[in-house]
Amino acid sequence: MPAKTGAAPDAPARKPINLALQGGGSHGAFTWGVLDRLLDDDRLEISSISGTSAGAMNAVVLADGYMKDGVAGAKRALQGFWEQVSHASWLSPVQRSPADIFLGNWSLENSPAYLALDVASRMFSPYDLNPFNINPLRDILDKYVDFEAVRACTCLDLFITATHVETGTARVFSNKEITLDVTMASACLPHIYKAVEIDGEPYWDGGYMGNPSLWPLFYGSHCQDVVLVQINPFHRKGTPKTAQEIVERINEITFNASLLRELRAIDFVSRLIKEDRLDKTRYQDIRMHIIHNDAEMAKLEAASKLNTEWKFLQYQHGVGHRTAEAWLKTTFERIGNESSVDLHKMLN
Repeated sequence: MPAKTGAAPDAPARKPINLALQGGGSHGAFTWGVLDRLLDDDRLEISSISGTSAGAMNAVVLADGYMKDGVAGAKRALQGFWEQVSHASWLSPVQRSPADIFLGNWSLENSPAYLALDVASRMFSPYDLNPFNINPLRDILDKYVDFEAVRACTCLDLFITATHVETGTARVFSNKEITLDVTMASACLPHIYKAVEIDGEPYWDGGYMGNPSLWPLFYGSHCQDVVLVQINPFHRKGTPKTAQEIVERINEITFNASLLRELRAIDFVSRLIKEDRLDKTRYQDIRMHIIHNDAEMAKLEAASKLNTEWKFLQYQHGVGHRTAEAWLKTTFERIGNESSVDLHKMLN
């Protein structure tokens, strides 16, 4: 949880962690479940959060809620936000087919409205299909989040990533720069929504260049423990055969590429530090941890990222909560001492 004030003098020191929150549409409800469990743990202190897309939304909602009423406020805000996301989809034509509902399949790939939208988005741009740039998420965030409170938040550092359209580089916005537009830019899928302009500059989804960006956590925080909450699986067995499967896997690879590059850099620097080939006063030996559940998340097709039914969001919250619970049991003692993931083995 974020730092508290007025703790008892004899209370055990809490372990600081930095959180890195991936984007992934409605699969961000998995991250909600993880955050819900971590916020309940008095042994932890969240120092910083780097988030992209849905991860950015979870981050600003948490910060706003915490500024209003501490941990309880953060937990209420996160649940309320995801409830609002679900409510906004009630009248949407993009719903699961009756057969998928009967079979318990969360994907929308058999939904006629989803298929029509998918085909249309490949033939026409959002400037043609959505000239008024209607985005229900923008309205939810505008009504639900006090961005002045987010900018004034001193209990934790926030870093939100968006992709600069013209340069193709990542732009990381910190606390005092975070606005509604910045958060929406971080989640702007270019085949669905118009680019978001900030100070006259166009931005798209931050996932293209940082899903999420890890480097701000190294330079903007003294904490050496980074906990990645991973939504998108790195590995997916089998060769995609259908057109939809191929597109989905390409998107997964694209949105994981920048993160994998950063993880390889962390592993490289860490090995050089251990071999006394780098100055330890200039370089941090980052301790990496990953909260993920590939077994469950790999079952979900990319099309389910647009499924915002409350039952689906609750399901993901439950998976995230249980995953974080298991992670704490096996990993807590390693926080502050060593990495709990072998990056070299994982990436090779």
